Amino acid sequence: MKKLNVVLVGLGFGGAFVPIYKDHPAVGNIGIFDTDTGRMEEFARTHGIQRQYHSFDEILRDKEVDAVHLVTPIPLHAEQTVAVLDSGKHCACTVPMATSLEDLERITAAVRRSGKKYMMMETTLYTRQFFYARQMLENGEFGKIQFLRGSHYQDMANWPSYWMGLPPMWYGTHAIAPMRVMAGTRIQKVHCFGSGTMEEWLTRQYQNPYPVETAIFAFENGLKGEATRTLFETARVYQEGMFIYGSEASFEWGFADDDDPVITTAQRAEDGRRGGTTSVEARVMPNFYEMLPREIQKHTVGGNYDPLNPQDSLISGAAGGHHGSHPHLVNEFLKSILEDRKPAVDEVLGGNITAAGICAHISAMKDGAEVVVPEF
Repeated sequence: MKKLNVVLVGLGFGGAFVPIYKDHPAVGNIGIFDTDTGRMEEFARTHGIQRQYHSFDEILRDKEVDAVHLVTPIPLHAEQTVAVLDSGKHCACTVPMATSLEDLERITAAVRRSGKKYMMMETTLYTRQFFYARQMLENGEFGKIQFLRGSHYQDMANWPSYWMGLPPMWYGTHAIAPMRVMAGTRIQKVHCFGSGTMEEWLTRQYQNPYPVETAIFAFENGLKGEATRTLFETARVYQEGMFIYGSEASFEWGFADDDDPVITTAQRAEDGRRGGTTSVEARVMPNFYEMLPREIQKHTVGGNYDPLNPQDSLISGAAGGHHGSHPHLVNEFLKSILEDRKPAVDEVLGGNITAAGICAHISAMKDGAEVVVPEF
């Protein structure tokens, strides 16, 4: 098997991916870069990393680097992604892909121009919960999907300064992505409303007045989906929620992020007609580790990661965060390169998911006016 040389940029949340890359059989060398030199040196000691970089340009100039995984502040995503692709390297980037439609166009053009792979590393699409729901879909358990919902409730107070006042739907990918994939077709248009008020200082950075945004998305196949995103001054336990309502069964992620999902099943009379009753059960999600190379299967468990305390990402258990999604993301990115194919969440799918959120905020600023989502 060909070995890939990968550089991980950003060791806050990104540090959780270090042991996964180090253990993956397709990785030759892993390099790391963080603007906090002390943090980088500590990671190097803890995980035995030989390659440390001291500037982003140094990575771009290194001809031995095959791929770069960006886990950097949101305002840097577009510029850094284009630079990585134009340097002749494959690029994975944490969400969101960008914060403007113009930057989505720039990234798409860079992918086509460079011929390299781009993957938006959307965690919700690789969680145990999503794998289970997708399995239900493939088995026909839902019957006809009638409606979809997504939610992401989180208070970003005390996070780094670039988060302060961020338009909620700019970072709506965790709520939007599962709906988009379960619908099986692109999001075509959106109506969105902003709600609530924030302290005045929070509104300045992005000229965004809303702590909460909720949207109705229209898919090309006629389905509709609703998503709500909270970011500030809204008291609610954390949740990345996925809800699928079908004619025969429905899947609802629990009230809190760590709750087991609840499955509702329609009951039928002996003559086959719907009986108007349902049965409800909570199901424990299995661990889909068997989908991965043996060397990184252990990283589907754990999750001891506190984003406000990056020191926790030094712990190997942090590799299993976001419901075991991290090793699946890494594996899909590396396999797409080795198999010379598009990653599952490429610039087209990632662009539709991200653009839907950007267009939702545009709609909210126009008091719910319809906004058509452009194609990429």
